Amino acid sequence: MDSDGEQAPAGFRPTIPAAEVERIRQWHENAYAAALAEGAVTRTFTYLGRRFEVPPDVHPITGMSHLLGETVLREVRADDRVLDMGTGCGVNAILAASRSTDVLAVDINPHAVEAARSNVFRNDVAGRVTVRSSDVFSDVGGEFDLIIFDPPFRWFAPRSLLEAASTDEGYRAMTRFFRAARHFLTGRGRMLVFFGTSGDLGYLRQLIAEEGFTSEVVAEHDLTRDGVRVDYFTFRLTR
Repeated sequence: MDSDGEQAPAGFRPTIPAAEVERIRQWHENAYAAALAEGAVTRTFTYLGRRFEVPPDVHPITGMSHLLGETVLREVRADDRVLDMGTGCGVNAILAASRSTDVLAVDINPHAVEAARSNVFRNDVAGRVTVRSSDVFSDVGGEFDLIIFDPPFRWFAPRSLLEAASTDEGYRAMTRFFRAARHFLTGRGRMLVFFGTSGDLGYLRQLIAEEGFTSEVVAEHDLTRDGVRVDYFTFRLTR
């Protein structure tokens, strides 16, 4: 039993064919090797009019991040209480704070928490965003009008903190998130979730259905990787 009182998935099995699992694993290995070769370098990103510094053990802003970020800017209302789950460098919390004055950003990675706090000050929204360490909902209280979630796409066991920025072993954290999320939503609450077919999209859809959420695609983009089409989506979920 985990700290949220929810059972983590036992013996997770991918919903996708073995050949696809192997292709995703190879993509992951290539990306991890490239990240290791890049070394311990803090990168600076200019993204949607804002500046972010991202240390090496925190997930970077990518070419597909705008699918979620632009949706956040469209979705957040001035009177929303917002939760950015797995905030990373704080990017979506900071975008949300351009509309809302009450944003909570949480992450289990201590380097992400530190980076998010620095970026909150860097982007002049310190009075609107609280950054906190939390293992999924373990240190989150109350209800939210909007929850933003950009989970790791891969379900492999991480070999380092760097790799843990892109993997969620057996989708334990993602499963715990969906099992508990309804208890943290207001009556008008909704969620924005970013995911793609370079992860097990079938398992995500299974969790959405099991927890009784209605899902709509509000942003999408595709690209070709090694001759294979990869689709990315931002989902808007309501109860």
